[in-house]
Amino acid sequence: MTNLGLFSGLKPIKSVNVRFRLPYYTQWGQSLVVCGSEPVLGGWDVKKGLSLSPVHQGDELIWSGTVSVPNGFESEYSYYVVDDEKNVLRWEIGKKRKLLFPEGIQDGVLIELHDLWQTGDDTLPFSSAFKDVVFRSSGSLKVERPLGVTENKLDDEDSVLVYFKICCPNIEEDTSVKFLFPFLQFTLLVAPPNWGNGSHSTYKYSKYRNAENFSLETGPTRDLSLESSKAQPRYIVLSDGMLRETAWRGAGVAIPMFSVRSESDLGVGEFLDLKLLVDWAVESGFHLVQLLPINDTSVHKMWWDSYPYSSLSVFALHPLYLRVQALSDKIPQDIKAEIEKAKEQLDGKDVDYEATMTTKFSIAKKIFAQEKDIIFNSSSFQEFFSENEDWLKPYAAFCFLRDFFETSDHSQWGRFSHYTKERLEKLISEDSLHYEVISFHYYIQYHLHIQLSEAANYARKQGVILKGDLPIGVDRSSVDTWVYPNLFRMNTSTGAPPDYFDKNGQNWGFPTYNWEEMSKDNYAWWRARLTQMAKYFTAYRIDHILGFFRIWELPEHAMTGLVGKFRPSIPLSQEELEREGIWDFDRLSRPYVLQQFLQDTFGVSWSFIASNFLNEYQKNRYEFKEDCNTEKKIVSMLKSLSEKSSLDNEDKIRRDLFDLLRNIVLIRDPEDPKKFYPRFNLEDTSSFRDLDEHSKNVLKRLYYDYYFHRQENLWRQNALKTLPVLLNSSDMLACGEDLGLIPSCVHPVMQELGLIGLRIQRMPSEPGLEFGIPSQYSYMTVCAPSCHDCSTLRAWWEEDEERRQRYFKTVVGSDMLPPSTCVPDVAYFVIKQHFEAPSMWAIFPLQDLLALKDKYTTRPATEETINDPTNPKHYWRYRVHVTLEYLIKDNELITTIKDLVRESGRSHPRVRTVAQAKRESAVPSTEKHQVEKHQVTNGKEKVPLDIPKDPLAVR
Repeated sequence: MTNLGLFSGLKPIKSVNVRFRLPYYTQWGQSLVVCGSEPVLGGWDVKKGLSLSPVHQGDELIWSGTVSVPNGFESEYSYYVVDDEKNVLRWEIGKKRKLLFPEGIQDGVLIELHDLWQTGDDTLPFSSAFKDVVFRSSGSLKVERPLGVTENKLDDEDSVLVYFKICCPNIEEDTSVKFLFPFLQFTLLVAPPNWGNGSHSTYKYSKYRNAENFSLETGPTRDLSLESSKAQPRYIVLSDGMLRETAWRGAGVAIPMFSVRSESDLGVGEFLDLKLLVDWAVESGFHLVQLLPINDTSVHKMWWDSYPYSSLSVFALHPLYLRVQALSDKIPQDIKAEIEKAKEQLDGKDVDYEATMTTKFSIAKKIFAQEKDIIFNSSSFQEFFSENEDWLKPYAAFCFLRDFFETSDHSQWGRFSHYTKERLEKLISEDSLHYEVISFHYYIQYHLHIQLSEAANYARKQGVILKGDLPIGVDRSSVDTWVYPNLFRMNTSTGAPPDYFDKNGQNWGFPTYNWEEMSKDNYAWWRARLTQMAKYFTAYRIDHILGFFRIWELPEHAMTGLVGKFRPSIPLSQEELEREGIWDFDRLSRPYVLQQFLQDTFGVSWSFIASNFLNEYQKNRYEFKEDCNTEKKIVSMLKSLSEKSSLDNEDKIRRDLFDLLRNIVLIRDPEDPKKFYPRFNLEDTSSFRDLDEHSKNVLKRLYYDYYFHRQENLWRQNALKTLPVLLNSSDMLACGEDLGLIPSCVHPVMQELGLIGLRIQRMPSEPGLEFGIPSQYSYMTVCAPSCHDCSTLRAWWEEDEERRQRYFKTVVGSDMLPPSTCVPDVAYFVIKQHFEAPSMWAIFPLQDLLALKDKYTTRPATEETINDPTNPKHYWRYRVHVTLEYLIKDNELITTIKDLVRESGRSHPRVRTVAQAKRESAVPSTEKHQVEKHQVTNGKEKVPLDIPKDPLAVR
């Protein structure tokens, strides 16, 4: 029997009761749990957390629960939505809450926490984009009376002490926050006198500097009610969320790094040019500069590598953007002369990718030879190497092996095909004969880091957000697939189903991700990737955010993007189809090729095509031969035939054979022959048209269900597993490229996570509209008249006369004939619409902004397009035809843009740059000559015209 006398000398533990209270609507089968860092709240094990119970109060569903804790207890905590088994379905976004008691509370009292569910929107002001750049303050705000040491006491037994908590991320020095009751004003955290049970009042908060300088928050009044009951709390901590202010809106410019032109570059934009671009952005009233991906893409060592979305490494920076002049302060005269000569030779209309890379590496190796020991012995390099060696060592080894074997296809590297740390360390050993080659790549990456860091720090100080781009995929012959092959499905390829850009879909060639494997270490590869980006950027664009819900997966042997399926997705089972009366699966899943099709398609050549590519397996019915039954095999066979004898219209033959190969209704799962996926746009196939009416009706219904209903919950759950990992890996502001075929689950998830979407006027997300309406865009969006994946504003305007007339009538509101070219007043009207949109960000391609001034439109509009998504071998080489130095001195263009920013109510930087004084000085004659050289097109110089200020002057 226990001897209770052993414990007689112990003092009783003082405790208090904590009641959690949260208004939140749930669906059937869902409930709320509080989980925290301390064991009494589950120790971050949600299944052990405190379950809450719901009560209806008016129009609200209030969840609450009580727990007893020791006096002085502290803990972090969050709210979670769970199912009946306490599996997490949803959780709050943002930082963990802190439970902190005021001093001097009595034993046994009840403290009630009135919380609001935290959404992604609430975290935006705390992203580095706003916290460290836009709202950056030179001073520090002092919290003089934190909750833990407040001096307020309860003198009346019937009174309640209320602590008002409000989040005010954008607050200047010497400014306080107050709240306003009717007729009375009380400072924050002070309880109203005579406040007792059963009381009710409305109130608002106000930013307050002095009697003449204060601003009341927007929106409806807030309510505070205390109902009389026996279990009333003595203390209430009222978390009121965010201070309601007029929505902050900003503007920015978008341009690929390679497209920038300056007086110092060697044929391509360079990281240090960003400082000039930031100066121009600030003077134009912009808070943001957006780039395309800047990672190394040197897979083939030819112009194909100009494609910035096919990363050789997701960590390494691209040597293309290196400024060789900045490698050393002691560059010999002969090398300086070589640099000057290279500047002149590479100063072309477009980027010469191969020549630029060759020249920069040649010069860099000469400088490396003379100063490598100084750099490698420096503390700066050693710190860089120590922080980055996990990816830097494999990257340098990969580059060496790529050049040694003359291929990036690591399956061709013999014993080095399979990466191991032991082989890596031996390969990069300082004792090896090729160590100098390895260390050269360290050297290049170190200087790229130094130069980009300098530009990024400059942007932060100037109040400009530097926005990067996170590609959805990596090249299948990359450092990442070599080091982490288990994270990728190498027998597949990623792409996009048919959309605005291409009726045959897109095939990007990247392997799809093995999300199941990635989840085993909590997506460490992704977290490291975002951490690396955050060293330079304060915002980023998630390329093809739909890929985190589901990816369009194609077999590795496909070349186009049409015959794919979504991963993950719920397939159609053979049993399900049989119940619907569908049974002839070979007929539906094999190419449907009749002799009549061949004759209609190939004419007199049909027998030649049939004999080389097909077998007749039934009378007038054909199937593809084994060596021609994929798109890649067809291309290989055509190449073989053309080498033997010339083929007329080889491209047409290839397209027609691809159409026949894709003439199917169902795609059979290669891993399970009893599972099927409806082919995209199956009604367009002759295979479908030749079916009986019953089969057509069934397949149309199943098709619609598969693409628009069946997967929604699965895709939502998939996104909520992966996207929060990205968002929590850094404090960068996250935007998502959500163009294309958008499942209905996407926008609610993006809203919940605080992800900002993209709106392009010519690609409206609203059904039934040909042109988006910027004035109706939601706040959580980036709006733009064009982007890098489509034609510029000028080119789009000139592409289609009938569409141009419809736009003029529908959007401009004029029945007059529109101008055939995008004259400055047209550009002004379109751009002004976007500035005035409710969107948080209006971001404009630099080409569209240059269209505001006639003198910058001398270059044919079609040459300003950055990417052609329909061409898998597109050369990404566009360069702006005017230098940044010249643009900084163009007062007229800067004034026009800045006026648009101010008149639209968008925020503009408060920083004054050195360039502001410089641009008022006269342009030196040598610089004028240099600029004029870039403005000449086809031997003619266009005289600049004034820009009409009336946005509707085109009427």
